[in-house]
Amino acid sequence: MTRRITAVRGGLLTAAAALALGAAAPPVTAQDSDTGNWLFVTVTRGEGHHDESPGRLLLCDPPQGHAKAAEACADLERVGGDIRRLDRKDAFCPMIYAPVTAHARGEWNGRRIEYRETFANGCGMAARTGAVFAVDG
Repeated sequence: MTRRITAVRGGLLTAAAALALGAAAPPVTAQDSDTGNWLFVTVTRGEGHHDESPGRLLLCDPPQGHAKAAEACADLERVGGDIRRLDRKDAFCPMIYAPVTAHARGEWNGRRIEYRETFANGCGMAARTGAVFAVDG
């Protein structure tokens, strides 16, 4: 009977240790991805550098990360991941100054990507960057 209790305790301790080690393992991140096509995108209100802003991880193989991930990945593929080369879309935006800052950092086909730009409002940002910063929804 004592052996049985000892064996059960040993099994429980082993299981607890395995769970604890599994919980302590570092999370998988985009840097671990083999594709190299990922961006962490944030949109913050105002003109400042808010590094603590919540954002979305846009992955492009397969497209995921936000509601317009497939469109964003297709746009980025056309310009080799260079957000500054995206085609500006025609848009009728209100003349309201409500600045937003778009920030993206990541990797595209093995090349580091860093982008930050402040726009007069969200409409102007969407006209300039397409679906890349569609982090809402």
